[in-house]
Amino acid sequence: MRHILLCLSLIISAQAAPQEISDAAALNSALRDLKPGTVLKLAPGEYPGGHHITGIDDLTLEALDPKQPPHFKGDRTAFQFSRCHRLTLRYLKISDQSTNGINLDDGGQRTNPVKGITLDHLDISDIGPKGNHDAIKCSGLDELTIRDCTITGWGGQGIDFVGCHKSRITGCRFIGKPGFTASAAIQLKGGTSEVTVEKCHFKNAGERPVNVGGSTGLDFFRPPDATYEGKDLTVQDCIIEGSLCAAAFVGVDGAVFTRNTILYPEKWIFRILQETTAPRFEPCRNVVITENRITFRRAQVQIEINIGANTAPETFTFARNHWLAEDRPDRSKPRLPAHESGSVLGGK
Repeated sequence: MRHILLCLSLIISAQAAPQEISDAAALNSALRDLKPGTVLKLAPGEYPGGHHITGIDDLTLEALDPKQPPHFKGDRTAFQFSRCHRLTLRYLKISDQSTNGINLDDGGQRTNPVKGITLDHLDISDIGPKGNHDAIKCSGLDELTIRDCTITGWGGQGIDFVGCHKSRITGCRFIGKPGFTASAAIQLKGGTSEVTVEKCHFKNAGERPVNVGGSTGLDFFRPPDATYEGKDLTVQDCIIEGSLCAAAFVGVDGAVFTRNTILYPEKWIFRILQETTAPRFEPCRNVVITENRITFRRAQVQIEINIGANTAPETFTFARNHWLAEDRPDRSKPRLPAHESGSVLGGK
């Protein structure tokens, strides 16, 4: 028993006491002397971006007062964290970066993922505004949690997963802004697998609010020999308003899209595409679309599902979705690439 208590005491004593950071100068000083287990509590105020941190595990950066989050403004990227296992960022505000808001990566070690990062209550806005610029860019991460974040205005993706696995995006809000060339709010590509997106709200959030899959250069896949852009992906209990479509399934091999509410897509409801066509890749296939409530206008949506070449739409499963063409309830029945069981049509 004494041995156990001694070990616990050593572990507790080895943990660094939280450091309170009062201003930008104090932050820069603390970042120069980081050690594993450091906890930085940042006072309210404005801080510059442009920080790059490598190889520091168990690091926490959080607001001293969650009701007054510190604001990291400007530079190309607010923070880039390379190979920082079990990083936690909590109650921070980030805006006006020209490249990415936050960049999290595995340092290019494509078979050795970084594990255990948590992003909690981040407010990220005005990234880009034009081009492939992401609010949160994630490459080669496993067991990542992104929770209760708000992202407003971005040039590329709100959250971009490249080869990330066993992760969750939950309770986040994505709001598009005029003048920002948003492609997607969430993109899951490059060998990404076992990811759940849930309880999120998308409003005019890019051309493809949820890009289930995507298009990735062959040198960036994790694992390097992946035969899919995405696999075993789930999108559930979300609200998706506006945009050209609600969701695109792009080079994905297995996904579930369920219990979501779709409101007024502008051109299509779904897209089925294959943008990565190297010989080893499977066609987009094996997606289950079930128990969603879909409200659209026939004045906008003439083709419910846009189907591209080199895909396998016949492998999709549709079941128990509620379809309502609000301006023409008599034309609520969708044209689908496979039979749907248990559908509800119109205002029933």
